[in-house]
Amino acid sequence: MKVGFIGLGTMGGPMALNARTKGGFDMIVHDLRREASLRHVDAGARWADDVASLAREADVVLTSLPGPREAEAVGAVLAANMRKDCPWFDLSTNSPTVVRRLHADFAKRGIPVLDAPVSGGPSGAQSGKLALLVGGERSVFERHKHVLDSIGDQVIYIGPIGAGSVAKLVHNMAGYTIQAALAEVFSLGVKAGVDPLELWAAVRQCSLGRQRSFDRLGKQFLQNKFDPPDFALKLAHKDCMLATELGREVGVPMRMAELALAEMTEGLNRGWGARDSRVAMLLQEERAGVRIEVPAEAIDAVLKRDG
Repeated sequence: MKVGFIGLGTMGGPMALNARTKGGFDMIVHDLRREASLRHVDAGARWADDVASLAREADVVLTSLPGPREAEAVGAVLAANMRKDCPWFDLSTNSPTVVRRLHADFAKRGIPVLDAPVSGGPSGAQSGKLALLVGGERSVFERHKHVLDSIGDQVIYIGPIGAGSVAKLVHNMAGYTIQAALAEVFSLGVKAGVDPLELWAAVRQCSLGRQRSFDRLGKQFLQNKFDPPDFALKLAHKDCMLATELGREVGVPMRMAELALAEMTEGLNRGWGARDSRVAMLLQEERAGVRIEVPAEAIDAVLKRDG
């Protein structure tokens, strides 16, 4: 199988090298900078002078590009040159709308398009400790999973086209939002007189610090089950109010905490004070017009599967 790889930057470079050295695939590579391919050529890959020549020769094409604009530009060339039934896996963090439009356009030519954004950063790209979140035709995914396995150790089929990109954006925004919240609360703790290293060491040993962030969604929120409470909303509201009061006392803006307090206050006004504190998350479901309710046994199966 000839694997074509386009985009040999910070992420794409090491992924393509792993596909060649660990996967042992016959590799054809291309980048805007030919010097980016030198280590790949040294490892046995072949250089393609342009996207069109790579597309005509490859049996499967992988791209790692900066974003939607670049994906559409490369896609225009791929569409004109790829053979029927030769799949394109886009490893970029891309717009779900763009990948769905590309998928529809390529389908007219009999060319499968799958979105497969990666998570793990440059160090993961080098070590192969990467998650690939794949959306598209499952049969195409299964036929080519061995190619993706040479790049990452967690290759996960998410659903139809665009599902991988949606999951990646959810993951990234969760991380950035948590990052902003941590910056806020740690600045509060330090300005209130606690040594930053001691504060960090302490909270790592509390309940939140000992749990994986997304595992916390399983017991209440995903099941839509908030009774009986693990920790009542009225008590969580008190804690959040005390934290925002401390922020005012020591002069630390608490924008993230104030948002959380407002959500909890609205939950109390709904009469939910004795329910689990996570019941306030239902307010966002109402605004979004969605209802989330997953059977407990399905959640348990995922937790057991993933360890």
